[in-house]
Amino acid sequence: MTADDVPAVITLERALFPLDAWSEDMLRDELAEPTRHYVVAESGDTVVGYAGLRSVPPEGDVQTMAVSEQVWGRGIGSALLTELLDRAAARGVTHMFLEVRSDNPRAQDLYKRFGFVQIGVRRGYYNGADAFVMRRVAEKGTHE
Repeated sequence: MTADDVPAVITLERALFPLDAWSEDMLRDELAEPTRHYVVAESGDTVVGYAGLRSVPPEGDVQTMAVSEQVWGRGIGSALLTELLDRAAARGVTHMFLEVRSDNPRAQDLYKRFGFVQIGVRRGYYNGADAFVMRRVAEKGTHE
């Protein structure tokens, strides 16, 4: 993700998360952080997904991840998450964390397929909706 992608990402963010969307300033601040890595998925000239990583080895966090509903089921979420996990491993991250809405089973299933397990709950984290805290620990002898 580059600064040029921010307007399109914010438009998608507001469409997908109208009650708790990140602001443009928040996203630009994230992009400026050396411990962050953000990516976008495009279809033609349109941003259809994005994801962000925070890495402070040995720990990392999926900061955000979203895919436009129009392209659900096409593997874009898996591709974005794969990119984040690969980058995290390259940076020495062995323990990845994330929060996912308790009312978003589609995202929960994606994370479970990648080896994340629920380790806690943050009550009311998303404007009243609970967040499941999930963790993925890299297997010994692998890079992820």
